[in-house]
Amino acid sequence: MATSKVLAGARVVLPTGTVDDGRVTVDGTRITAAGPAADGSAPASGADVYDLTGHWLVPGFVDLHNHGGGGASFTSGTVDDVLKGVHTHRLHGTTTVVASTVTGDMDFLAERAGLLSELAEQGDIAGIHFEGPFISPCRKGAHSEELLRDPDPAEVRKLLDAARGQARMVTLATELPGGLDSVRLLAEHGVIAAVGHTDATYEQTVAAVDAGATVATHLFNAMPPLGHRAPGPITALLEDERVTVELIDDGTHLHPAALRLAFHHAGAGRVALITDAMDAAGFGDGRYLLGPLEVEVSDGVARLVEGGSIAGSTLTLDRAFRRAVTVDGLPVEDVVAAISANPARLLGVDDRVGSLEPGKDADLVVLDSAFSLKGVMRRGEWVVDPRLG
Repeated sequence: MATSKVLAGARVVLPTGTVDDGRVTVDGTRITAAGPAADGSAPASGADVYDLTGHWLVPGFVDLHNHGGGGASFTSGTVDDVLKGVHTHRLHGTTTVVASTVTGDMDFLAERAGLLSELAEQGDIAGIHFEGPFISPCRKGAHSEELLRDPDPAEVRKLLDAARGQARMVTLATELPGGLDSVRLLAEHGVIAAVGHTDATYEQTVAAVDAGATVATHLFNAMPPLGHRAPGPITALLEDERVTVELIDDGTHLHPAALRLAFHHAGAGRVALITDAMDAAGFGDGRYLLGPLEVEVSDGVARLVEGGSIAGSTLTLDRAFRRAVTVDGLPVEDVVAAISANPARLLGVDDRVGSLEPGKDADLVVLDSAFSLKGVMRRGEWVVDPRLG
């Protein structure tokens, strides 16, 4: 019988709040107890006790929107490349990751969906996010304009079929012809319809949410800015309680005031911190390809070689967590909700991950008092052992 692991002495963030002298017990792949250490009970005889005094213990991070890392691409890499990218992000605390694609030829995207669906079925990734090709040429960002197309429901259905039940989210410019019908199709199939890379008006965005859209893809980015006479999609997405807004907290995509505004207006329960990472995350500066487009990464910022548009990020979620607390001044509990619980709920996997509760997967992250990562556990096994950090 495997030895229990007892993680003791840390400030443990539970769904009910933070316990200053907490204890989490792990047996096999599952959490079997989580709560105050001072409850009168002692660790089981023979348990492997980890003294985490002075540290934080939080749930493993869940990334809804991620294109790769470690020099590997989810959009174009081999199976080994995808697994390398997944492992890179696990080293930074992301124990659940959705693999995002970028705009490509429909046949190519269907082929990628087949490869990625096998990895989802094996549990290596949590599903597939199609970002493009159904987006606006006016707000294309780092997507190839000649490959963009209107969101024809028949073509959306082609991608869903190719994903064999593993499609989790599709980003759409819902104002384009076929957009609202595609949103309805996605909602009927239990797939998240996300409004993004859009040039929609306020009214068009309201219509998209009424049709079933529930996520804002990297809010503020690749959409019209908020205006006092033309409030645009940002206002519509922030004000509707049915919508969760993605935010990229890397210091490049958003000013801290914009991020705080989103948290304040939407509330911590409607924010999902994402990376939108590309190959260079956890790897370094240099030249990369994002789909068919060449990207230059300099000082950790990714931009298209031609045109200079921001091309995803090199962010990892441990950095996003630390920045959200130490730079943006957000409460730790709010950050945990945005980086773990909320995306887990959106993906429909909150019965297994997203919080530290008995019966859930033993996915957790150890942070020091300055919120730097010191340990990562996934399904009961250390990916990063805090004793060796």
